[in-house]
Amino acid sequence: MTHSESRLPGRPDERASAARSSSAPGGCADPLVGVLLVVAEAAAGALLAIWLMVRGLARSHEATGGKLSAPPPADPGVDWTPVVVIAVLALLVACVAAELLRSGWYWSGGTQVVVAVALGVTVLATAVQGSGREAPEPAPAPAPTYVSPPCRSGGDSDECARSGR
Repeated sequence: MTHSESRLPGRPDERASAARSSSAPGGCADPLVGVLLVVAEAAAGALLAIWLMVRGLARSHEATGGKLSAPPPADPGVDWTPVVVIAVLALLVACVAAELLRSGWYWSGGTQVVVAVALGVTVLATAVQGSGREAPEPAPAPAPTYVSPPCRSGGDSDECARSGR
């Protein structure tokens, strides 16, 4: 026999929800956290974009050897750093989204899923653009030009052309 004090009142599903503590937010905290996270990720993305632009400028400046009037060098190859940086940011956002959804923060987690998908599409588009870029074709060889032999008679080129020599 069981003691009546050990029995919880209510249906089984009510007892289960009463037993576990809910970490889900109440009121407008969930959408507010979602907006704050998106703003923070936009700021982080802007800082990363500035860093990548400065890095690209420094890379092109190093390629010319510091000369301002130097012609651009041959294509050094595809720089995969922006793709890796965006992929890491997308992975971080996806992990935050998974944890928020698991904790019951559905609005915040949902916005993080949207941001992670947008970053994933950006990674794929950048990777396809980078891998689709082929090495530039070499310039065609100039057409051969006819160089007439020098005139042996001592005259100018018109005289030689008329004489056939």
